[in-house]
Amino acid sequence: MSSINRRTVLAGLAASCGMAVGAAAAPGYRVLGADSGRVAILNSKGEVEWETASRYLPHDLALLPNGNVMFVASNTSVVEMTPDHRVVWQHQAQPKAGYSGAIEIHAFQRLRDDRTLVAETGNRRLVEVDRDGRIAKEIPLQVNHPHPHRDTRLARKLDTGHYLVAHEGDGTVREYDPTGRVVWSYALDLAGRPRSPGHGPEGHGTEVYSAYRLPNGNTLIGAGNGNRVIEVNPGGKVVWSVEQEELPGITLAWVAMLQVLPSGNVIIGNCHAGPDNPQLIEVNREKNVLWTFRNFTTFGNSLAATQVLDVRGPLIR
Repeated sequence: MSSINRRTVLAGLAASCGMAVGAAAAPGYRVLGADSGRVAILNSKGEVEWETASRYLPHDLALLPNGNVMFVASNTSVVEMTPDHRVVWQHQAQPKAGYSGAIEIHAFQRLRDDRTLVAETGNRRLVEVDRDGRIAKEIPLQVNHPHPHRDTRLARKLDTGHYLVAHEGDGTVREYDPTGRVVWSYALDLAGRPRSPGHGPEGHGTEVYSAYRLPNGNTLIGAGNGNRVIEVNPGGKVVWSVEQEELPGITLAWVAMLQVLPSGNVIIGNCHAGPDNPQLIEVNREKNVLWTFRNFTTFGNSLAATQVLDVRGPLIR
């Protein structure tokens, strides 16, 4: 199967919901993703434009402004690769002083000063690494339930200089100042449903995957196996959400990365949901589905790290 463009989706919605389809319908996106032993860029028709083998399943990746692709290449490494597959930068995490256990990397971010933010589980820290591979800054993390696989998922540096971190094992999003002091936090709940095991739609918990600070000061959260997207205000009140069965014909499973388009529309990463469900879903604030992506030929059921490409304007991801 290949990517489904917006006009196809809107036409289907029009037939079932009486919506009018006009000139606002637009082609689908190019998509960068990682799954099934590869990191790949697909065009809007779902055809592979570029790919590289990856034995590891990355939980974060990015197409940089210079055209290079960054991705987590192993438990302990992040690489920057050129289109002709040359590795031009990498960070290899090592146990910090006093720690001898396992380390995993689930998140990174190329910063404006050309440093790279890396979240190191096990070490329970964020580091900013310069172009020469030196750790220029270290930010300790608060983790209530330490585990080298679950300390963190996505982490991002904010324009304020603070850091927003999704702590999977704690089921909590924390904002840190540059010294590592927690200045804001939000603990996820089960939203009135019982906890249940599993990675698919049947699994339910509070293992959060991602969090993003919006221009209005609210925080948008990909709730992981909470099977939902929520937006919370600084006081911790949920002001907007997309629930597991709220989108017609779509079931949310492990909600992974989110992407906020310049329009305010949100692209939801729907991991482990099975081939009957799209892996990416674009919704507007009214929760109308505008675009979906389903490709189980190139990728599989563990597509967690994605980026839609060629977006004009600032993309929050």
